[in-house]
Amino acid sequence: MPWTERQQTLLRAIGLRVWAPPPVAPPALQVLPAAAAPPEPVARRPAQAPAPAVAVAAPAVAVAPAAPAADDGTGDADERSRRIASLDWPALRAEVAACRACALCEGRTQTVFGVGHAQARWMVVGEAPGEHEDRQGEPFVGAAGRLLDHMLAALDLTRDPAEPDARRRVYIANTLKCRPPHNRNPEPGEMARCEPFLMRQIELLQPRIILAMGRFAVQALLRSSEPIGRLRGRVHRYRGVPLVVTYHPAYLLRNLPEKTRSWDDLCLAAQTAEAAEAAEAPTRP
Repeated sequence: MPWTERQQTLLRAIGLRVWAPPPVAPPALQVLPAAAAPPEPVARRPAQAPAPAVAVAAPAVAVAPAAPAADDGTGDADERSRRIASLDWPALRAEVAACRACALCEGRTQTVFGVGHAQARWMVVGEAPGEHEDRQGEPFVGAAGRLLDHMLAALDLTRDPAEPDARRRVYIANTLKCRPPHNRNPEPGEMARCEPFLMRQIELLQPRIILAMGRFAVQALLRSSEPIGRLRGRVHRYRGVPLVVTYHPAYLLRNLPEKTRSWDDLCLAAQTAEAAEAAEAPTRP
């Protein structure tokens, strides 16, 4: 199916060339002299039937059970997780803003809760806030955020919470809600203490598709230490929700050739989301 003009423009904006087949000139007619004998017939190979289309059906990856929550030093960790699991959106946001469960709270400017519509069908999960995110309180800002917005727009998706069309809505959240010092990698204990927040966001949102961007988002959701290159290209599951793995936009800015693979991942996620929508649609006579 050819890309629309708008999609071609957006694909070029994220640095991907849109391939189009070259025009095929009509075959030249050969005129034989009147007295010349007709050429001997040339045996032709039988036409090759086109290869059948292969449905994008990927085996689901079994998800390991959630790791036990880490004790935050203020009480029983299981009790904390149960309390967070009962919160609605406003209470959850307030809980994140007041969280002091680990030392990351000491150096943050503000927490980074998430952005988008609370009834979005797509969910993007990133890693940890960086300097720009810590300052603005919103995930995926700066150059990486602009690239992500271009990628989503190429699929006619948006993080704008005022978007009225449910099919276009995206909710974006990070694995960690506070910035690690100097943008270092998250530590296991920090991820464990933040995990109940992300789990509750997913439960409240009930997305049709999750797009996990970056190594730490994948580790948090799939409990896998496999490289992204080995996990991408197929559909996984997080508590029954289809999940597609891809590279983080910050990584793509440093490794431009990987943009093509990331675009393939987005297309796989879009196909999976469409299939989920079709399965939920009521049967019509």
